[in-house]
Formats: sequence, C-alpha cells, structure tokens
Amino acid sequence: MTIKVLLADDQALVRAGFRSLLARSRDITVVGEAQDGDEAVRLAASASPDVILMDIRMPGTDGITATRRIVTNPTTLGCRVIILTTFDTDEHVFAALRAGASGFLTKEVEPADLRRAVAAVAGGDALLSPGVTRRVIEQFAHRQDLAPSAGQRLAALTSRERETVKLVALGLSNNEIAERLVISPLTAKTHITRAIAKLNVRDRVQLVILAYESGLIRPGA
Repeated sequence: MTIKVLLADDQALVRAGFRSLLARSRDITVVGEAQDGDEAVRLAASASPDVILMDIRMPGTDGITATRRIVTNPTTLGCRVIILTTFDTDEHVFAALRAGASGFLTKEVEPADLRRAVAAVAGGDALLSPGVTRRVIEQFAHRQDLAPSAGQRLAALTSRERETVKLVALGLSNNEIAERLVISPLTAKTHITRAIAKLNVRDRVQLVILAYESGLIRPGA
C-alpha cells in the first residue's frame, strides 16, 4: 500500500526538502502541503493522509492546536501526526505529544530515518526511539500537575500490565521488556496492546505520557 503524507510547515523550502526526500520511496506519496495549522486541518479532511509531518511553530494556528483538532475530529481520526522540531529538547514537543502526536522528528533527520519513521507511524507504531521520547517527556513532565483521573484509569490494568506500562515509560523496547519480565516478546507486545485498549490511548507515546501524569513513574526514575 502507498502511504499518503501531508506536509505542514510555513517554510516552502522545508516542505520542498521533505517532499524530495520522501519521493525517493516508491511506497510514499505526498498528497498535499500546508503552510499553517488551519490549512493542515482542512487538507487532513480532504486529502485523508495516513501521516502528517507537522511543524510546531507556524503563524496563526500552530502545530499543537492543529494536531489536537485533527486527532479528535471523527473525520480525520485515522491521521497520525509526526511533529517536526528544530531541537529534540523543544519544550513544545511535550505539549504536542499530549495533544495526540504519535512522536516527533528533528528537521535534521537522515533521509532513511525519515522514511522509516513515516512507515512505522503509518503502521500504527509510536515513533522511533522510546529513549528519546522519554527524555523529552521526563524533562518537562515535572512542570505538569499530576492528574488524579490518570491514576484512576490505571486501575483497569492487571498488575502485569501496569508493570509493562512502567517499563514502556522507562524507554524499554518490547524485547527488553520481555527479558526483564522473563516472557516472550510477543507476550510483551500483547500486554502493551491490551493496556492501550483498556486505557483508550492512541499509541505507545500516549502510554508514556499517562504513566508520568498518573504518577506511576516519576521524572528521573
């Protein structure tokens, strides 16, 4: 299947660069370009992309607001958002992840990594490096108040599922979780899938955020 991608960035040269990089893959096609958040929301509805590469800082409606509108709109629920940022420590990245983005990339990403990221997110995975995502979340999570409702939601999990979610939040891969819990990687993946379903979150990144917001894991743990 061809993966349909929407580019959202206020700089035409940036969009042209990403379009050129993605064009090298026969399995990826760019179905539209947006120069601000409002246009990204409109094109998400009309072009039905699988993945949106979304800049955070755009004039007018920014990427965080646009992401929230896209992932909560019933007509665009299938769109998955990758946030683009200049620095992997951008404080706005955490807000974008909370808004429903599936991960993020720096604009200095290598071409092959960009194409792999698009394919991974289109396939339903959270983006790329759990360790990097954890570092960004950990850096800014201490600024957020704990959400009591988040802790209550964890009550739906079994003890093994809670333990698995905690290891996901620590940045461990499925194989590393399996080794830590002395289970198979497939069983680890099953625990994660069930936790995502029970907690009604979109993906692995949202699991990490919920783990921090609920107090299941603390920054620096």
